[in-house]
Amino acid sequence: MASTNDLKNGLVLNIDGQLWSVVEFQHVKPGKGPAFVRTKLKAVLSGKVVDRTFNAGVKVETANVDKRDMQYLYRDGDNWVFMDTQTYEQTPIPNSVVGDNSRFLLENQSAIVATHDGAPLYVELPASVELVITYTEPGLQGDRSTGGTKPATLETGAEIQVPLFIENNTKVKVDTRDGSYLGRIN
Repeated sequence: MASTNDLKNGLVLNIDGQLWSVVEFQHVKPGKGPAFVRTKLKAVLSGKVVDRTFNAGVKVETANVDKRDMQYLYRDGDNWVFMDTQTYEQTPIPNSVVGDNSRFLLENQSAIVATHDGAPLYVELPASVELVITYTEPGLQGDRSTGGTKPATLETGAEIQVPLFIENNTKVKVDTRDGSYLGRIN
Protein backbone atom coordinates (compact mmCIF):
# COMPACT_ATOMS: atom_id res chain seq x y z
CA MET A 1 0.00 0.00 0.00
CA ALA A 2 1.09 3.54 -0.75
CA SER A 3 -0.40 6.96 -0.28
CA THR A 4 -1.35 9.20 -3.23
CA ASN A 5 1.49 11.44 -2.00
CA ASP A 6 3.93 8.64 -2.98
CA LEU A 7 2.77 8.45 -6.62
CA LYS A 8 5.45 8.74 -9.29
CA ASN A 9 5.67 8.05 -13.03
CA GLY A 10 6.07 4.36 -13.83
CA LEU A 11 4.59 3.15 -10.53
CA VAL A 12 2.18 0.24 -11.08
CA LEU A 13 -1.08 0.28 -9.11
CA ASN A 14 -3.55 -2.55 -8.52
CA ILE A 15 -7.01 -0.99 -8.90
CA ASP A 16 -10.10 -3.26 -8.93
CA GLY A 17 -7.96 -6.30 -9.77
CA GLN A 18 -6.34 -4.65 -12.82
CA LEU A 19 -2.79 -3.34 -13.15
CA TRP A 20 -2.40 0.35 -14.07
CA SER A 21 0.85 2.22 -14.68
CA VAL A 22 1.05 5.91 -13.69
CA VAL A 23 1.81 7.92 -16.84
CA GLU A 24 1.57 11.34 -15.22
CA PHE A 25 0.24 12.85 -12.02
CA GLN A 26 -0.43 16.31 -10.59
CA HIS A 27 -1.10 17.39 -7.00
CA VAL A 28 -3.83 20.07 -6.96
CA LYS A 29 -4.61 22.35 -4.01
CA PRO A 30 -7.66 24.43 -4.93
CA GLY A 31 -8.51 27.62 -3.05
CA LYS A 32 -11.68 25.96 -1.73
CA GLY A 33 -12.04 22.37 -0.63
CA PRO A 34 -9.56 19.56 0.00
CA ALA A 35 -6.44 18.82 -2.07
CA PHE A 36 -6.55 16.03 -4.65
CA VAL A 37 -4.29 14.18 -7.09
CA ARG A 38 -5.15 14.13 -10.80
CA THR A 39 -3.55 11.13 -12.60
CA LYS A 40 -3.35 9.64 -16.07
CA LEU A 41 -3.22 5.83 -15.81
CA LYS A 42 -2.39 3.28 -18.53
CA ALA A 43 -3.68 -0.29 -18.33
CA VAL A 44 -0.61 -2.56 -18.34
CA LEU A 45 -2.25 -5.37 -20.32
CA SER A 46 -4.52 -3.55 -22.78
CA GLY A 47 -2.71 -0.19 -23.09
CA LYS A 48 -5.93 1.79 -22.49
CA VAL A 49 -5.31 5.25 -20.97
CA VAL A 50 -7.76 6.79 -18.47
CA ASP A 51 -7.84 9.89 -16.27
CA ARG A 52 -8.52 9.27 -12.59
CA THR A 53 -8.71 11.62 -9.60
CA PHE A 54 -7.84 10.60 -6.03
CA ASN A 55 -8.31 12.56 -2.81
CA ALA A 56 -4.96 13.57 -1.30
CA GLY A 57 -3.58 11.11 1.26
CA VAL A 58 -5.81 8.20 0.17
CA LYS A 59 -4.17 4.75 0.26
CA VAL A 60 -3.75 2.97 -3.10
CA GLU A 61 -2.58 -0.59 -3.60
CA THR A 62 0.71 -0.93 -5.45
CA ALA A 63 1.60 -3.97 -7.53
CA ASN A 64 5.01 -5.60 -7.45
CA VAL A 65 6.25 -5.60 -11.05
CA ASP A 66 9.63 -7.19 -11.66
CA LYS A 67 11.52 -5.84 -14.70
CA ARG A 68 14.46 -7.94 -15.89
CA ASP A 69 16.96 -7.72 -18.71
CA MET A 70 16.43 -10.75 -20.89
CA GLN A 71 17.77 -12.01 -24.18
CA TYR A 72 15.49 -13.32 -26.93
CA LEU A 73 16.64 -16.81 -27.97
CA TYR A 74 14.17 -18.41 -30.39
CA ARG A 75 10.53 -18.86 -31.36
CA ASP A 76 8.73 -22.04 -30.27
CA GLY A 77 5.24 -22.30 -31.80
CA ASP A 78 3.12 -19.52 -30.26
CA ASN A 79 5.79 -18.72 -27.65
CA TRP A 80 8.90 -16.57 -27.74
CA VAL A 81 11.67 -17.96 -25.51
CA PHE A 82 13.66 -15.42 -23.50
CA MET A 83 16.65 -16.08 -21.22
CA ASP A 84 17.33 -14.17 -18.01
CA THR A 85 20.86 -12.76 -18.40
CA GLN A 86 21.66 -13.22 -14.67
CA THR A 87 20.26 -16.69 -13.92
CA TYR A 88 20.29 -18.16 -17.49
CA GLU A 89 16.74 -19.35 -16.82
CA GLN A 90 14.63 -19.67 -19.99
CA THR A 91 11.08 -18.29 -19.99
CA PRO A 92 8.51 -18.88 -22.75
CA ILE A 93 6.43 -15.75 -23.36
CA PRO A 94 3.14 -16.03 -25.31
CA ASN A 95 2.68 -14.23 -28.64
CA SER A 96 -0.12 -12.13 -27.10
CA VAL A 97 2.33 -10.62 -24.57
CA VAL A 98 5.10 -9.91 -27.10
CA GLY A 99 2.53 -8.35 -29.45
CA ASP A 100 3.68 -5.79 -32.01
CA ASN A 101 7.25 -5.85 -30.69
CA SER A 102 7.77 -9.13 -32.57
CA ARG A 103 8.19 -7.07 -35.76
CA PHE A 104 11.59 -5.83 -34.56
CA LEU A 105 12.81 -8.83 -32.53
CA LEU A 106 15.98 -10.61 -33.67
CA GLU A 107 17.60 -13.64 -32.05
CA ASN A 108 20.11 -12.77 -29.28
CA GLN A 109 18.58 -9.28 -28.92
CA SER A 110 18.17 -7.80 -25.43
CA ALA A 111 14.81 -6.66 -24.09
CA ILE A 112 13.21 -5.85 -20.75
CA VAL A 113 10.53 -8.32 -19.64
CA ALA A 114 8.11 -7.20 -16.92
CA THR A 115 6.45 -9.86 -14.75
CA HIS A 116 3.87 -9.77 -11.96
CA ASP A 117 3.57 -12.85 -9.70
CA GLY A 118 5.58 -14.85 -12.25
CA ALA A 119 3.24 -14.01 -15.16
CA PRO A 120 4.79 -11.97 -18.00
CA LEU A 121 3.02 -8.63 -18.56
CA TYR A 122 4.87 -7.00 -21.46
CA VAL A 123 8.14 -6.93 -23.40
CA GLU A 124 9.93 -3.59 -23.74
CA LEU A 125 12.41 -3.23 -26.61
CA PRO A 126 15.16 -0.60 -26.79
CA ALA A 127 13.99 2.72 -28.32
CA SER A 128 15.75 1.86 -31.59
CA VAL A 129 17.20 -1.24 -33.24
CA GLU A 130 19.60 -1.79 -36.15
CA LEU A 131 18.24 -4.10 -38.85
CA VAL A 132 19.21 -5.04 -42.42
CA ILE A 133 16.86 -4.40 -45.34
CA THR A 134 16.30 -7.67 -47.21
CA TYR A 135 14.17 -6.29 -50.05
CA THR A 136 13.18 -2.93 -51.46
CA GLU A 137 12.51 -1.66 -54.98
CA PRO A 138 15.64 -0.25 -56.63
CA GLY A 139 16.07 3.51 -56.48
CA LEU A 140 16.33 5.56 -59.66
CA GLN A 141 19.05 8.01 -60.65
CA GLY A 142 18.19 11.39 -59.14
CA ASP A 143 16.42 10.04 -56.03
CA ARG A 144 17.41 12.20 -53.08
CA SER A 145 16.91 12.04 -49.34
CA THR A 146 14.40 14.90 -49.41
CA GLY A 147 12.12 13.08 -51.86
CA GLY A 148 9.42 10.53 -51.13
CA THR A 149 9.52 7.15 -49.47
CA LYS A 150 9.12 3.53 -50.55
CA PRO A 151 8.31 0.30 -48.67
CA ALA A 152 11.19 -1.90 -47.52
CA THR A 153 11.18 -5.35 -45.88
CA LEU A 154 13.49 -5.86 -42.88
CA GLU A 155 15.29 -9.07 -41.89
CA THR A 156 12.60 -9.68 -39.26
CA GLY A 157 9.87 -9.58 -41.93
CA ALA A 158 8.50 -6.18 -40.86
CA GLU A 159 7.78 -3.58 -43.52
CA ILE A 160 8.72 0.08 -43.02
CA GLN A 161 8.90 3.22 -45.17
CA VAL A 162 12.42 4.32 -46.19
CA PRO A 163 13.81 7.13 -48.41
CA LEU A 164 14.11 6.38 -52.14
CA PHE A 165 17.94 6.13 -52.13
CA ILE A 166 18.04 3.13 -49.71
CA GLU A 167 19.09 -0.16 -51.35
CA ASN A 168 18.95 -3.89 -50.46
CA ASN A 169 21.35 -5.13 -47.72
CA THR A 170 21.60 -1.65 -46.17
CA LYS A 171 21.74 -1.58 -42.36
CA VAL A 172 19.23 0.96 -41.00
CA LYS A 173 18.19 2.26 -37.58
CA VAL A 174 14.46 1.80 -36.83
CA ASP A 175 12.35 3.35 -34.04
CA THR A 176 10.64 0.42 -32.24
CA ARG A 177 7.80 2.57 -30.88
CA ASP A 178 6.32 3.60 -34.24
CA GLY A 179 8.33 1.67 -36.84
CA SER A 180 9.84 4.78 -38.44
CA TYR A 181 13.14 4.97 -40.31
CA LEU A 182 15.80 6.86 -38.33
CA GLY A 183 18.86 6.63 -40.60
CA ARG A 184 21.52 4.47 -42.22
CA ILE A 185 24.23 2.69 -40.24
CA ASN A 186 27.67 2.69 -41.90
